[in-house]
Amino acid sequence: PSVESAQYNIAVNKIDNVQIIRMSAEEFTQAMEGKREFNRLKDAGIDLKSYRCNTIFVDPPRAGMDIETCKMVQGYERILYISCNPETLKENLEILSTTHNITRFALFDQFPYTHHMEAGVMLERKDNQ
Repeated sequence: PSVESAQYNIAVNKIDNVQIIRMSAEEFTQAMEGKREFNRLKDAGIDLKSYRCNTIFVDPPRAGMDIETCKMVQGYERILYISCNPETLKENLEILSTTHNITRFALFDQFPYTHHMEAGVMLERKDNQ
């Protein structure tokens, strides 16, 4: 449903410079490193290497990102990280903050009267500042 919703919003807003592909963080890492080919990319005519990507948006599951994905994400100038788990966010930020500075941090109470919070973190590579 999330990919379908994104596709709908792209069409309704007449946006022509965005493509949405459903991939896990691990799959994206494998595709970016050329370790594995994915038919869904090929079928959509998407060659990830042809993009000049300098910002990455990550919204990992509660388990957070694995070490390999963190290392791959560190290759981007800017990281926009959304998290629903403060413990794995802290673990991932300990890794990411070796190469990036936290420039913005926000908490969102999307589930009133519960202990659940969403966090949004913007990180920028240290050598860019």
